[in-house]
Amino acid sequence: MGSNSSRISDLPKNEYLTKLSGTESVSENDPFWNQLFSFSFPAPTSSTEMKLLEEATISVCKSLAENNPRTGNLAALIKVFLARTKELKLSAECQNHIFIWQTHNALFIICCLLKAFISEMTEEELQVHFTYEEKPPGSYSTDSEDLLEELICCLMELITDIPLLDITYEISVEAISTMVVFLSCQLFHKEVLRHSISHKYLMQGRCLSYTSKLVKTLLYNFIRQEKPPPPGAHVLPQQSDGGGLLYGLATGVATGLWTVFTLGGVGSKQQTPELASPLANQSLLLLLVLANLTDGPDAPNPYRQAIMSFKNTQDSSPFPSSILHAFQINFNSLYTALCEQQTSDQATLLLYTLLHQNSNIRTYMLARTDMENLVLPILEILYHVEERNSHHVYMALIILLILTEDDGFNRSIHEVILKNITWYSERVLTEISLGSLLILVVIRTIQYNMTRTRDKYLHTNCLAALANMSAQFRSLHQYAAQRIISLFSLLSKKHNKVLEQATQSLRGSLSSSDVPLPDYAQDLNVIEEVIRMMLEIVNSCLTTSLHHNPNLVYALLYKRELFEQFRTHPSFQDIMQNIDLVITFFSSRLLQAGAELSVERVLEIIKQGVVALPKDRLKKFPELKFKYVEEEQPEEFFIPYVWSLVYSSAAGLYWSPQHIQLFTMDAD
Repeated sequence: MGSNSSRISDLPKNEYLTKLSGTESVSENDPFWNQLFSFSFPAPTSSTEMKLLEEATISVCKSLAENNPRTGNLAALIKVFLARTKELKLSAECQNHIFIWQTHNALFIICCLLKAFISEMTEEELQVHFTYEEKPPGSYSTDSEDLLEELICCLMELITDIPLLDITYEISVEAISTMVVFLSCQLFHKEVLRHSISHKYLMQGRCLSYTSKLVKTLLYNFIRQEKPPPPGAHVLPQQSDGGGLLYGLATGVATGLWTVFTLGGVGSKQQTPELASPLANQSLLLLLVLANLTDGPDAPNPYRQAIMSFKNTQDSSPFPSSILHAFQINFNSLYTALCEQQTSDQATLLLYTLLHQNSNIRTYMLARTDMENLVLPILEILYHVEERNSHHVYMALIILLILTEDDGFNRSIHEVILKNITWYSERVLTEISLGSLLILVVIRTIQYNMTRTRDKYLHTNCLAALANMSAQFRSLHQYAAQRIISLFSLLSKKHNKVLEQATQSLRGSLSSSDVPLPDYAQDLNVIEEVIRMMLEIVNSCLTTSLHHNPNLVYALLYKRELFEQFRTHPSFQDIMQNIDLVITFFSSRLLQAGAELSVERVLEIIKQGVVALPKDRLKKFPELKFKYVEEEQPEEFFIPYVWSLVYSSAAGLYWSPQHIQLFTMDAD
């Protein structure tokens, strides 16, 4: 763009861009490239300005797309960049600021052009531009150099091998962003891509050898959360006209102002927060995109394999010979980063991915004695369900479901005592166990779902988590016990209301056969399934840990009339047997103790009665155990979700919304 470029509006007439996109070929040895890479103009600081940058370069990109098959200038640009990267490590060691600054600018131009080409071309057309070789007119050669593979391998090497210093921070971020752009072909297809250039280059050939090293580097970038260098440490000092573009890129990304359109139903409902670490953010997004690529026709996704199999640095056992992309990483550092970063969708999705797919990580996390550091941020996501998008809530809930599959976890959470949970506003909780708080938040999520979203899938997973925990309920907080019974009360009222509507509808149908009937039978069936599940949860607690939960017995007795209508109901008779026995037994003992008993006296009678209750009279039921099973073709959910996170992240990338086909958006 040249050193004279000072405004975005000047770009369409910029002499260097005009030459790059023109009809004449530019040699790789031409001094033109140093001039092109020495541009400086005020950086875009908002999505609007990013859009202006794209619109200002539309004519340049179109001209290059038209002329490049004859000039090969894109190939020359990439070859110049590739040649420069061979000296990048030495330049970093020698603190060659200008060389690194220009190399970054070259990559920035390549990234912008690649993004424009991918959004407008088919993959076949794209590859034509990257397989150019100088040849006489009319001749054809099948051994043309594939510069796209060269570029991707170079980017992988840059990401994994260049030391992270103040002067290399921005080029590291740009390399990762360019990788994301390369993979963005998926954005422009409605269907999930199963055979694409992503599969061609990333799952075979030269790039495959970088798999484990790349995944490890991206994970460590996420763990370290390296902040961008301070303004004084950037490649070039800020200039009087607003600063060099590289400086602007860093500050623009760091301030989080390059926010893009929010997706309808996806992406955070909150304003995109400032990015403390653009490198960590971009690394995590690229990692998630790679992990969710579909398997190739002949081989599984190697990046997913690497994520599934890596081990702790303290684990000295050998890797099985079947694991091809093995590496080790510090689990303690990873655990700490995951605990600290759960405010973002992408960090929660990474936690889900690791817990679900990597048994080494899952075993390590479940053995931690400070699980509250991980569980509390997840509970806070669910608690603020109104402010979160549905996908983020689902991921948090599934994480809880996976954790509750472990009996050790279910026991230990009741041993962790928390004080003053400030974000829980319904009631002051000065002291409560982690287990009781988990129950409160899950029940609140169910109640929110009943009144707002009415999503059966969310209901099912909430109840499954409660059911998994129920046999290990210990010393339930009185408020948690009350909320369990209050939820049952709400379900009971809803059941009666639907039953009444069904009855009235049936009467009305006798007089008017032309009016279609609402499907009250289906609604009733769903409510009865949920009621039965709640009864099974209460029953599981009573039969396995009655002596540990006097507050639950107290809450049952206080609301005993709720259960009367279900004693003879054919759908609940069997499961009501134990609950009815407990209510009858303790009601009798309270009657014997006299009237006007204090809460403390009632609890004392309950604790004494637990010892006298004949346990053999309690009917045994199968243990409640639910295991999370990923749906068939999970990529149909996860790939659009991951790309929605890329699209809505404050990552300095912008795609014109009219080109996006993978998901529906509400553009501003």
